Amino acid sequence: MNKSEFIDAVAKKANGTKAATEVVVNAALDVLTEALAKGDSVQFVGFGTFGVTERKARTGRNPQTGKEIKIAAKKVVRFKAGAALSAAANKKKKK
Repeated sequence: MNKSEFIDAVAKKANGTKAATEVVVNAALDVLTEALAKGDSVQFVGFGTFGVTERKARTGRNPQTGKEIKIAAKKVVRFKAGAALSAAANKKKKK
């Protein structure tokens, strides 16, 4: 599902217009992005938690040449699924 399909599905479920739903979805993503950029975590109980962690610098290897390369430290976004989301993803389909 891409962003456009997501907006269509949310608009249908909420009985709203696609235009209004797109504004809300974009605003929510902006707020999420701004919070993560500040280093905050965002938690949706039952759904999951978005957070930022620091990845240490390390030595890697170029797979084509085998030569060692230095990989710089950086911050990465992590998502930990909540119990309700995990349960929904693991439901068995009826045959």
